[in-house]
Amino acid sequence: MQLIRIIMVCALALVAPVALVNAAEDAPAVIPPVMAPATNAAPAEASEAPEGLPSAAQEIFKIGAFPVTNSMVVTWIVALGLIVFARVAMRKMQAVPSGMQNFWEWLVESLYDFLESIVGKDLVKKTFWFFATIFIFILFTNWFGLLPGVGTIGRGVATEHGFHVTEPFFRGGNADLNMTFAMASIFMILWLVWALRSNGIVGFVLHIFGPKGDSTGFIKYMMIVIFFLVGFLEMISIAFRPVSLSFRLYGNVFAGENLLEAMSNVVQHPAWAHAVFSVLLPIPFYFLELLVGLVQAFVFMLLTTVFTALICLHDEEHEKEHHH
Repeated sequence: MQLIRIIMVCALALVAPVALVNAAEDAPAVIPPVMAPATNAAPAEASEAPEGLPSAAQEIFKIGAFPVTNSMVVTWIVALGLIVFARVAMRKMQAVPSGMQNFWEWLVESLYDFLESIVGKDLVKKTFWFFATIFIFILFTNWFGLLPGVGTIGRGVATEHGFHVTEPFFRGGNADLNMTFAMASIFMILWLVWALRSNGIVGFVLHIFGPKGDSTGFIKYMMIVIFFLVGFLEMISIAFRPVSLSFRLYGNVFAGENLLEAMSNVVQHPAWAHAVFSVLLPIPFYFLELLVGLVQAFVFMLLTTVFTALICLHDEEHEKEHHH
């Protein structure tokens, strides 16, 4: 049941990006008037230059007034695949696991033990479902974006060098800032809930603005003023956490996909060389992006876990967990 709960929560990320509308996508580009070039070669070369991955996900169809982008389609596919994979793997559970069941149990148990070492035995029971889901979902979304066809299948135009895709049907889910910001925002809401449950309203305020350590006399009153001012800096830091979390993940995934596209377009002429090197040159970078996808999923999970532990665990509880 724990595993099913973990995978089912992937659906939480499916509709979250819809709440964030990218206004830049619909804004018309303002092109200042320029003088005509001296020759006709420059426009021809500019039209032949390969374009990079657009910063915003592209809308591919609508369900009524509901816009669906290519990155949303990928997140739906990944979430559905994880749910089906987990259901099939755990359909006939065995006392001695093997095959897919063995893989899922190893993954879940490893994550549980790791997270327990950070947040403790009590808090991990309340938060494990989210942190494990985030890691699994981000990891497989990152890796799905490396599959052939993502970014290369879609609507486009025919050119003298072949068919050029201008509106791909699939785009890496985490290469969309709406997606990463939605996950970071969901975490911050849960972080606030967990913090209030662990500390209460008064304890939450004291945790941020209250003085730390033991002091007496004049030093005590001076520390109260200092930590009260430091609390405002802490509030600014907390407010920027969803921004840093979302841009870190988005920036790494977006840069990786642009790198792969740039490597596939290094050689343009002749046509046979382009066909060969567009396949061979990106191969080493695919292995790099596999590692980046794993690292970024782990970093996102680790940072959210540490943020939660810092606000929910008190010094004495933390020391007690380490002694155990």
